[in-house]
Amino acid sequence: MTKKVLFFVLSVMVLMPQLAQAAEAKPIQLAIFDPIQLVPENESINGLSLSLIYGANQDVGGISLGLINRTKGRGVGLQWGAANITEGDFSGVQLGFVNWDEGFMHGLQYGFLNVSKGQSAGMELGMVNYSEGSFKGLQFGGVNYAKEMHGLQFGFVNYTKSLDGLQIGLGNYNGNKKPFEFMVLVNWSF
Repeated sequence: MTKKVLFFVLSVMVLMPQLAQAAEAKPIQLAIFDPIQLVPENESINGLSLSLIYGANQDVGGISLGLINRTKGRGVGLQWGAANITEGDFSGVQLGFVNWDEGFMHGLQYGFLNVSKGQSAGMELGMVNYSEGSFKGLQFGGVNYAKEMHGLQFGFVNYTKSLDGLQIGLGNYNGNKKPFEFMVLVNWSF
């Protein structure tokens, strides 16, 4: 019986900050442009964020729809707009002309320009895919760049400083030069 009580107390202590943070988040955001919005930018949304032109919030969990969606902290769910910007970690799907994440991106970026400034895992589908950190998964586009690639790059031009995977395209550059630095059509390193 004491082990169950101790487990319950420890579980509550661990979960309380997360529950309090979720309780502080607002369920809906309506914005014309920041600062003309229902919930101020320094507060979080856990539900639905609708922005006519530009909306900004601290953390957003759920669905963000608008011309420009900006999350200053962590984003989870779906961002759908012309430009989707997450300054922290993002888990989910970004659909837009420009998708930008500055933290860890886990999920799918689908647009003309996809940018990941931190580590990434998942898929980038676009004309230009740019991953400044380590990328694990699939980059499919016209031009693909990853500082470190663990997976598949499929495009006209593929470039990585370190490859652990496969490149398929007209021009494939592998900075670690094993087995080849540059190859036409296919390059690999495992």
